[in-house]
Amino acid sequence: MSDDLKRRIDAIEEGYEFFLAYAAQGLADDSASKAGEQVRTYLRGFEEALDGLDGAFRRRLLEVGAGGATASADPGDGASPAEAVDAALGVLRRDAAASRALVRLVAAQTSVSSQLIDNLNASIHVRALLTDVFVLGELVGV
Repeated sequence: MSDDLKRRIDAIEEGYEFFLAYAAQGLADDSASKAGEQVRTYLRGFEEALDGLDGAFRRRLLEVGAGGATASADPGDGASPAEAVDAALGVLRRDAAASRALVRLVAAQTSVSSQLIDNLNASIHVRALLTDVFVLGELVGV
């Protein structure tokens, strides 16, 4: 797997895991603990991983031949496998953009509470993004 894609996936997964732990701490703000000092680092890493994530997956899909160039399977709606990949990457792009907007909003706050991070974790956009990463990751052997 490309180092770029691995770095991105790791940042997303590690960020999400940290956010789960941070949310469970019940902190009123991010100034009272070591985890509070780290939350902004994880928010920044998560956000950076999302910028261009679809392109990183596209490159890896082409490397492993999952882009449909040699595939003979019909995705079921008459679309070519390459069109199916393009559509899936479009979904990833939208989910990443929505998640990135929320992460940026949270990071811009003067105080980041556990409750705010819990709400970010619960966002349908973040959950959709994680699912996209898991599905596409399975296709590329992550």
